[in-house]
Amino acid sequence: MKKIVLILMTLVSVLTARADDYPYLTFETTDGMKISVDVSNLTLSISGNTLTAGSQTFTLSNLSKMYFSNTDETTSGIEGISDAALDEATEIYDLQGHLVAREQMRKGVYIVKTKQGTHKIMMK
Repeated sequence: MKKIVLILMTLVSVLTARADDYPYLTFETTDGMKISVDVSNLTLSISGNTLTAGSQTFTLSNLSKMYFSNTDETTSGIEGISDAALDEATEIYDLQGHLVAREQMRKGVYIVKTKQGTHKIMMK
């Protein structure tokens, strides 16, 4: 925990020095999603296992990396999905690209194709 706080404090000091060059702080989660946060007036706080960056909240164990970027790299193009839409799935893939039957789905993240579009779902 002390290492995380030290790293975040270092990042905040770098943030002040480099805000003009890199207007976004991008967080990448363990499932590959990217969320960019504007660094102007950005506040970072840690409470237990939760990191809050501006209006975004992250579980520390779900973060794989964070870095400064000059573009908004927020993941888009894959929407959320409801359980009802899962019944309409035409194809289900795991993150390695393997076709998966609904009965084979375990804990994890899947890409689900329906007639309405492509969605990402997390099975808990």
